Formats: sequence, structure tokens, C-alpha cells
Amino acid sequence: MRSDAPLAPTPHQLAWQRINTGAFFHFGINTFHGQEWSDGTLPASSFDPTDLDAEQWVEAARAGGARYAIITAKHHDGFCLWPTKTTDYSVASSPWKDGKGDVVGELAAACRAAGLGFGVYLSPWDRHAPEYADPAAYTELYTEQIRELCTSYGPLMELWFDGAGSDGYEYDWTAIMAVARKHQPDAMVFNMGDPTIRWVGNEDGLAADPVEYVVDHTQMSNYTVVTAEFAEALYLPPECDVSIRRGWFWHPDDEPKSLEHLLAIHYRSVGLGANLLLNLPPDTRGRIPDADAARVAEFGAEVTRRFGTPAATAELTRGDTWTASLGGPVAFDHIRLREDLTYGQRVVRHVVRAGDRVLAEGLTVGAGRIHLTEPVTASELTVEVVGDGAVLESVEVFETGVRELPRVPEGYRAPTDRPDE
Repeated sequence: MRSDAPLAPTPHQLAWQRINTGAFFHFGINTFHGQEWSDGTLPASSFDPTDLDAEQWVEAARAGGARYAIITAKHHDGFCLWPTKTTDYSVASSPWKDGKGDVVGELAAACRAAGLGFGVYLSPWDRHAPEYADPAAYTELYTEQIRELCTSYGPLMELWFDGAGSDGYEYDWTAIMAVARKHQPDAMVFNMGDPTIRWVGNEDGLAADPVEYVVDHTQMSNYTVVTAEFAEALYLPPECDVSIRRGWFWHPDDEPKSLEHLLAIHYRSVGLGANLLLNLPPDTRGRIPDADAARVAEFGAEVTRRFGTPAATAELTRGDTWTASLGGPVAFDHIRLREDLTYGQRVVRHVVRAGDRVLAEGLTVGAGRIHLTEPVTASELTVEVVGDGAVLESVEVFETGVRELPRVPEGYRAPTDRPDE
């Protein structure tokens, strides 16, 4: 392998990319006040779910195709969903289960029982902790919170660091990540600290072509143009986070996105080679609302119908172009390409043909690239890939009956203001 070859993923990065879909659970003190960002003054006594059921959360996530789940263990308000020793602003000070409950622990156990990976979101910005005004004191508090989460709930798939509110603040990431890496060396790290994955750059769940895995910076949040610059380029595949509702936390007057909207997100995230992290906010009962659970199950079923079983998986022969033999005439209207990423992302452009007819073309392929084509019957495809040393892992075709790409509703964008501040 040449010294100027693309950076290669670690085995853990590659495994994370292959599972491609996760669930996000925004739940906390905000849930009980109809807020998105609160300022750390809402009383801990107001956190009191009446019927919390982490197994129901996981069931909804799995129905939507999720293979890992992440919980907002601490949002910007500083309220902790586990009985931390670092602050009294936690579930231990709430009436829920007489202060003996642990949301993080219940979800970790439910994920483990269902075979889902488990991760935690721990906001660096803390609007409750008085220590936040003193970076040295806050480093001690925050690293202890990291230590508690990294040592109490088994293996973590992901540590999620939200950059919102952190403009200009100097975190001691060396100290923070030393604790995280000591106890969870295999966890993916999102966006800040010592990242191994990055934010796609919006909260709409939408990537764009090309989806590049090697970058020299990441954007911190929706609310700043500040970026984290790296001394050298890093292999950092993106994660597309989006809520099933317009808001991240549950609101009684909000509702889930349409099936078409969710499918459009799938094509623009997983279908372009990024991971999708779909937020399912529990309500004040501590359950995923019935309408949301039904919609995410509908979404998962339709993705499975379209892409669960290929009409044919090609036998690949490498030459000046790749020949994909389908084993006989096959009718199809979608093509899914996967790149062999063992030695890094190399495809920078690709074209798929049936004979002289161009069926699909684009830029990167990466962990997976889905193309809608006009209906066609073919026995063989040729795939031209541009990129030094590029290797295809698989070519699959699907017959779905779908004739148009689903669309994001015109004018739709997730909120980008700072609510409740």
C-alpha cells in the first residue's frame, strides 16, 4: 500500500459503517416542560415518567431497522438520567422510582437483551453546573461523568459529543478522552474530542454526493460556523442525525414525519453511504408515542420490502471496468453498490451501464450507494469506477415497483434557532 493511499478505517469504524442505522432517544427534564433547550433551573422533581418502558423503546427502534441506540444521558441543561455522584441534578433527586431509578441502566439492559449496540450522548455544555465557569473544575466533573458512564453499563458503541453551546470554550479534551479511551477504547467518538466519526452538518438527516470519509475538519454544531481543524486529514465517516418529529424532545402538539419524508431521508443518508441516526423521543409516560411507533415500523417495513432481499447479487469480474453478471435475465429498478473499504475510500466517480445504456452514475460509493433506475431487464451490468485502487465489494439489484424517488417536503428544514434560551 503506497504512502499516499487513502486513509483506511479501523475495524471498529468499518463495523459501525456496516450497521448503518441507529436510534436516538432524546429524553430528560425537557420532556416534562415542552422545551428543547432548558437552562438548568427546571426542578428535578418535575422528572416523573409514569410508565417508562425501555424495552418498548428498543422494540420501536428495531422495527425501524436500528442496530444501535443512543440516549441523551445529559443534555445541555445538565440533568443526568443516571444516579451520578457528580451532581444532585439527576434522577436520584426526582420522584421517579423514589429516586432509585436509572434510565441509562434500563436502556443499556434492554439494548443488550435485544442485541443492539448502546451509546450515550453527554453534552459538554452544561447550563446547570456552577463548575462550568471554571474550565479546570469542570474538567474534573465532566471526566468523572465520563468515567461513570464508561464503567457502569458495559461496552459502549458510541460516545456522542454535541458541539452546541461550546463556541469559544476550551475543554481539556486530552484529559477527557484519556478517561474515555481507557475504559471504552472501541467506542466510536462523535464529532469532538478525539473523533472517529463526524456530523454530516445538518439536522435534516441529509447527506450529499459526494460523501467523503477522509476530511481535515468537522463543523461543531448547527449554531456556529466554528469548525474543529485537524493537524492532518482523518478517516471520519458521517452520521446523519434527524428526529422523526420536527423537535428533538417530545411535544404534545408535534407529530411524526410522513413515510415519504422518512424514505427520502433514507435515500439521502444510508443510500449515499452515510449512517442514519433517527431520533424517537419518548413522551411523559416514558414511552414512544403510538403514532411514532407505528410510523417508524411502517418505515422499517418499507425499507425491508425495497432492499431486504435482492432480485440478484452479481458475480463480479474485474477488468478495465467491473462486469456484474446477474446469472440470467433479471428485472429490476434499483441498484445497490458497495465498495471494499478495507484499504480506504477510493471510488470518486462511477457509472453503471446495461450494454450501451447508462442506468446510473454518481460520485462516491463508500459503504453503500443506492440508485433508482428506469425499469430494466438485464443479464449483465458493467460498472466503471474512477479512483486509484478502487475495489467493489458487491453489486445488487432490486425489483421494488417504485418509479420516483421520495422527496423531502418542499421548504422543510429542521429548526436552526436556539430555542428556550
